[in-house]
Amino acid sequence: MNPFGSITAPSPVARFGDVESGGIGNFLNVILNILVVAGGIYALFNLVIAGYGFLSAGGDPKKVEMAWAKIWQTVIGLIFIAGSFVLAAVFGWLIFGDADVILSPSIPKL
Repeated sequence: MNPFGSITAPSPVARFGDVESGGIGNFLNVILNILVVAGGIYALFNLVIAGYGFLSAGGDPKKVEMAWAKIWQTVIGLIFIAGSFVLAAVFGWLIFGDADVILSPSIPKL
């Protein structure tokens, strides 16, 4: 008998499951997916703005250089986003023998 009673999770949190069924891992996966999508949308926005800056430079070498710098920085950011997934899969495979273990975390039952 539990002297403190039981606490039920609110419905928005309950859809991820309880701790024993990997609810925290599911929640972290949703947060990670949101961050990756937000990074992709930001990169797309940055590329459009840099492309507009490149087209409206009017032959000014300084503006063209600034636009190219923004384009390269965005491409490097996308490489970092994609590379983080590749590195997580490689490290998961090398350390745990499963490439998906870091990308889909779960808390084992005791």
